[in-house]
Amino acid sequence: MTFLTGWGRTAPTPAKLVPARTPEELAALVAKAPPRGLIARGLGRSYGDAAQNAGGMVVDVTAMRDRWSLDPATGVVTASAGMSLHDLMRALVPRGWFVPVTPGTRHITVGGAIAADVHGKNHHIDSSFGAHLRSLTLVTAGGNVHVLTPEDELFWATVGGMGLTGLIAEASFACVPIETSRMRVDVERTRDLDHTLEVMTATDDRYRYTVAWIDLLARGPRMGRSVLTRGDHARRDELPAGTDPLAFAPAARLAAPPWAPNGLLNRLSVRAFNEAWYAKSRERRVVQDLAPFFHPLDFVDGWNRVYGSRGFVQYQFVVPFGEEPALRRIVSRLSAEGVVSFLTVLKRFGPGTPGMLSFPLPGWTLALDIPSGQAGLAGLLREFDEWVAEAGGRVYLAKDSRMRAELLPAMYPRLAEWRKIRDSADPAGVFRSDLARRLSL
Repeated sequence: MTFLTGWGRTAPTPAKLVPARTPEELAALVAKAPPRGLIARGLGRSYGDAAQNAGGMVVDVTAMRDRWSLDPATGVVTASAGMSLHDLMRALVPRGWFVPVTPGTRHITVGGAIAADVHGKNHHIDSSFGAHLRSLTLVTAGGNVHVLTPEDELFWATVGGMGLTGLIAEASFACVPIETSRMRVDVERTRDLDHTLEVMTATDDRYRYTVAWIDLLARGPRMGRSVLTRGDHARRDELPAGTDPLAFAPAARLAAPPWAPNGLLNRLSVRAFNEAWYAKSRERRVVQDLAPFFHPLDFVDGWNRVYGSRGFVQYQFVVPFGEEPALRRIVSRLSAEGVVSFLTVLKRFGPGTPGMLSFPLPGWTLALDIPSGQAGLAGLLREFDEWVAEAGGRVYLAKDSRMRAELLPAMYPRLAEWRKIRDSADPAGVFRSDLARRLSL
């Protein structure tokens, strides 16, 4: 047995970790699933327990990562589920293509991107990963293999379905043509939360990618002050002469220590960082490489260890447009309580996909990285869950590690529809995870 956790490094559980190198090996493992079932696992970047299965089997799909192809005429990529976005970008960018959606790390697999229906800074323009899928190959209960398209209801139960409909073997999806591996970036500071919402509403649609970093420790008239970062892919004629326009070789520059003391990220250290970051981020336009714009934390290998042995909770929710008072209420409470969040980001979502358990919906999404062990944190987040559900919003399952099952139907109104399709594809409940047990999925 191997003890596994999510990226937040909380609640480890033991499972039998088994690699699969081919779709045929995936099918063979599913056909002989143990009594506690199985779940796929990629690079372990789900923050909670989505890729854990206490006492059962966890299938490591990263051994399949080298299988991919590109149609240069259409930009459609076909890749194995275990291939990382990091490896895919290293192959695609020098050829003039970029993945349609990337979250804040390159180190997730194609299968994970589908199972969590990941979103990025471009959701208000391009929606989430599932919107760009052309087909996927799914191994279901009994080892049966299905090639699914957006016309199939099982396809949309799988997109955002957290791996609980089957094991994804490969997928085809459309990529974005680019002229360079650089970004044209605008930086702007805002004075408070209302100013942040006002500027984002007025200007986000001018940019393909946009995000706001929020200083949660700012209080009073500065509450919710932010640094907005907006960008588009730079054109070739915007680069200095002699520049290799499609050079792309990102790598970690630092490694987090193998251990860090609990409490290293506290109010004093985070407040000092916030003050310095806000002061540094004066209004400007720059040309920046892809990696620091999309994935700044990837420059530190194992950055989750900085939170200490207790780990951390990532809490991400979305509330619909028109429910800004709920967002303000939560930010105000976080500020008043002095909750330490090293990274707090706000984005605007556009229309979501038809994925029945997909997280995004048109509205505002806030994500926080909170060190575990802060006094009163569990009760505070439970209260926020209630406020989010009352506002017609939801919590992101790929980030969740502590939500209560009874709120799930209110947050995900298509849950019953998803369960019906999942039960038809997997009547014996072969595909299981700690997340599924905790939330009665």
